[in-house]
Amino acid sequence: MTMKSKHENIAEYILYLWQMEDLVRAFPNDEALQQTEFLGDLLNMMRTEGVMSSGHVQIAQIALGELEDLHADLLDTEATYRAAYMQLLPQLNILKSKSDNPVQSDLSMMFVFLYNIMLLNMQKKPISQPTAALQQQVTQLLRYLSRTYKERLERCDVEPET
Repeated sequence: MTMKSKHENIAEYILYLWQMEDLVRAFPNDEALQQTEFLGDLLNMMRTEGVMSSGHVQIAQIALGELEDLHADLLDTEATYRAAYMQLLPQLNILKSKSDNPVQSDLSMMFVFLYNIMLLNMQKKPISQPTAALQQQVTQLLRYLSRTYKERLERCDVEPET
């Protein structure tokens, strides 16, 4: 996975940050990692913010928070989006009940779910057909959120952040 800018695709941006956080956690003392500007900066952020063993840096949390706000807005204003979300809700509740953090937001659970699928794919482990179907639904919803996020930024003519 290559890094997308937050402006271009905020969902991929969040997943990429999570992946890089795990890379930094796995090799915190690697000199090559520290010499890479992005990873070196991420390592410093993680140390400063106290998330070397778990959690996410503020830039990832802020991006997720921005999507949470958009998600809430779309639930109130777009019937099609609300219907797609309502179809996912029973499965999200099941996932949350099985997670270490059952009180996390639905959007956060979607990201955790997709991240775990990504890890399984990297390990070349199979996923079941129902899991693949849920992955497709979650991906479609997050793709819509990311596209809407980008469109709203462009309408406001806001300078994209990295």
